Amino acid sequence: MEYISLLFLLGRILFGGFFVMSAFKHFSKTDMLAGYAVSKGVKSGKFAVLFTGLLLLIGGLGIILGVYVQLAVATLVLFLVPVSFMMHAFWKDTDANMKMMNMINFNKNMALVGATLMALMITMPWPFSL
Repeated sequence: MEYISLLFLLGRILFGGFFVMSAFKHFSKTDMLAGYAVSKGVKSGKFAVLFTGLLLLIGGLGIILGVYVQLAVATLVLFLVPVSFMMHAFWKDTDANMKMMNMINFNKNMALVGATLMALMITMPWPFSL
């Protein structure tokens, strides 16, 4: 059964790491992402990018470390749901390529929401948690 715990840890690292790497992108490419956010109608693009980067970092680290899991899930859902509807609103796109790209990202984010919410059903404490 120990290998199952190790696989679960690996899954947490991969899943949480996805969000940590996204946070790093928010912090390292703030101006570029802020410009894109403003083009999508976000009023305070730079603040929004930094704030959502913080949500991603908290959520990703919580999943990886297995600590404050409810907070981690909340921050990730708080990021994923609004961003999906604001930044990946494929139903508004007229260009076929942009529509396809946004539909893929929207659906990916919805799948991530589902996977994130499932973390709440895993008995605590998680194996190899801090």
